[in-house]
Amino acid sequence: MAFRGEEMMKKVLKKVGEKNLGPGVKESLERCIPRSKVVMARAKRGLYAGRHIQFGNNISEDGGNKTRRTWKPNVQDKRLFSYVLDRHIRVKVTTHALRCIDKAGGIDEYLLKTPYHKMDTEIGLLWKAKIEKLYEEFGKKEAVFFSPEDEAKFEQGFKDLKLSEREARKEVRRKVYAEMSKNKLIGVERKEDQSIEDGTKSEEEISHDLSKRIVPVSYVLAADKLKVGSIVSN
Repeated sequence: MAFRGEEMMKKVLKKVGEKNLGPGVKESLERCIPRSKVVMARAKRGLYAGRHIQFGNNISEDGGNKTRRTWKPNVQDKRLFSYVLDRHIRVKVTTHALRCIDKAGGIDEYLLKTPYHKMDTEIGLLWKAKIEKLYEEFGKKEAVFFSPEDEAKFEQGFKDLKLSEREARKEVRRKVYAEMSKNKLIGVERKEDQSIEDGTKSEEEISHDLSKRIVPVSYVLAADKLKVGSIVSN
C-alpha cells in the first residue's frame, strides 16, 4: 500500500519532466490526480469509490487491551454492461461502488459524472478517459430521428420478418423430418426383404442337404477305381 496520489504525480513528473511542463499544468495535474489516503495496491484493478482498507484496534472487555486490526472493503467481481462500448466489462467493484453505479444509471453515467479528483484508482481514470473520448466521437456523428408513424412501421416490419423466419424454420424442420422418416421406412423395408431372402436361401440349402445321401463304399465294387475313405452321394 502507498499514497497513490503522490506516487502517480511522481511517475508523471518523472516521465514527462517537470521542466517540460508549462505554467499552470502542474497545478491542474495535482487537481486531477486524487489526493486520497492510503490505498490498497489491488485497488488499481477495480472501482472502489473511496472504500479502502482501514486500521484500528480491538479492545478487550476485561482489561481494555488494544490489538491492532484492519477492516477490508467488500469487493465483488462483476460484469457491468457498457452501452458506449456495447459489451460487458468485467471489473472488481465494492458494494458502495455498485450502489453509486445504480444511482447514476449505469457504468457509463457513473464514469462521466464522477470528477477526476474523486477517481481514486488508475483503472477508473483509464475507463473514464476512454468513455469520454467515445462520447466525443459520438457527438460528432449525425443523428436521425423518425416520426412515431415511421417507428411503428419499422416495428411492424421487424415483427413480420420474425414471423417469416419462424415459418421458414418450421418448413425446413418439416422437410427434414419427412426425409428422415422416409429413409427409415426404406431401411426397414430393405431389412425385411433381406431377411426374407436369407430365410428362403436357408430353406433351399437345408432341403438340398437333406436330398443328399452319404453311402459308404465297399471294397468289393470297383475297388480298382475308388480309394479307401471316399464317399458317393446319390
